Amino acid sequence: MIDDVLGPSLDVLFCGINPGLMSEATGHHFARPGNRFWPALHLSGFTPRLLAPSEQHLLPSYGLGITNVVARASAKASELTREELVEGGRRLEELVARVSPKVLAVLGVSAYRTAFARPKAVVGLQGETVGGVPVWVLPNPSGLNAHWTLAGIADELRRVREHIGR
Repeated sequence: MIDDVLGPSLDVLFCGINPGLMSEATGHHFARPGNRFWPALHLSGFTPRLLAPSEQHLLPSYGLGITNVVARASAKASELTREELVEGGRRLEELVARVSPKVLAVLGVSAYRTAFARPKAVVGLQGETVGGVPVWVLPNPSGLNAHWTLAGIADELRRVREHIGR
């Protein structure tokens, strides 16, 4: 389990599916070198420079935070059970209600569909809230997700940034 990165007055709380094994080993979110989260975050304009996973503590100064749907680390998100995702969705709803970011950005449409019983959800702003907060579903930035390019992921993050007026 790795700690959430939280701060006061978050614009966006990014939510991964679950930590990978490298993230668990380092204690840093999206730590695997092939993960495209950090480059996409920078390319989208959320950060003024490319941050390393070890600099995740800087995110709250940019109004950003990170959590996961499921705390248990695994080599692949497909190793998670439906029950873990649903329970993680309940925990996430409580966290979001407490932290109250402007937007919850879930990085993984399949996990979102399962965790929140939204089988038809697609990437983009959702019609419902989680913990009273608007939800934006984003592509999973894992290098294992070959359906999305770095540029495509960055474009989706840019849409979130523009939506919140940054």
